[in-house]
Amino acid sequence: QVQLVESGGGLVQAGGSLRLSCTVSGSISSSNVMAWYRQAPGKPRELVAEIPSGGRANYADSVKGRFTISRDNAKNTVWLQMNSLKPEDTAVYYCNLLVPINLRYWGQGTQVTVSS
Repeated sequence: QVQLVESGGGLVQAGGSLRLSCTVSGSISSSNVMAWYRQAPGKPRELVAEIPSGGRANYADSVKGRFTISRDNAKNTVWLQMNSLKPEDTAVYYCNLLVPINLRYWGQGTQVTVSS
């Protein structure tokens, strides 16, 4: 059974930093995409950043230059380093794993709150 466990959310002032982590347990394909999504109240869930197991990372325009996604394939772990946080980054952040063929797994979500 595949499980995603997230950590690292919290409350931070605008301009501050947080680092989210997500570890995947269970047997998964070595060919996969790990990603972070977020959902603010009253808004749809949106992609923040994604990183394939053997490719380059992609970012939402709203976070480019501020957030960095990275992964350790041996540890099945993905991180999201968030710098220069803004109040509009406030949301529940979800870790996501995509494996062949179009099978998605989600973490439980971690709250990130940025105060102005």
